[in-house]
Amino acid sequence: MQGQDLFQFDEKGVVRVVRFLVKVVLNGIILVPFLYWFAEVNFWTSVLTSLGLTVIAYLVGDQLILRASNNVVATIADALLSLVYLWAVAAFLDWPLSWGELLFTVVVLGVVEMFYHRYLGKVDRDSELQKS
Repeated sequence: MQGQDLFQFDEKGVVRVVRFLVKVVLNGIILVPFLYWFAEVNFWTSVLTSLGLTVIAYLVGDQLILRASNNVVATIADALLSLVYLWAVAAFLDWPLSWGELLFTVVVLGVVEMFYHRYLGKVDRDSELQKS
């Protein structure tokens, strides 16, 4: 494989990158201000935390669970994953994040994930219709 082939995507690769970037933006819009406000962490720490959660949630929730199940199961899995991830990061970094603040953040993330998964399903159905 030549080095320049690494950066050439087929149509599915481009779609995956766009989906990931949409998830990065959505999670960032929620997590960065919430962590800044609730946990009193600096901007870059909240950005890195958001990126970490997004990578894990995209790989586990969107690439594995959503493909093998449905929107409801994937949304619940994403919310539980967010809860565990944010709790672990807060405990490890000794953030003053209360359970109420954590649950509120996870619920908001879960609602956004539900709409994100619906959007993905609609895009997939529309692209299947265009192919036929």
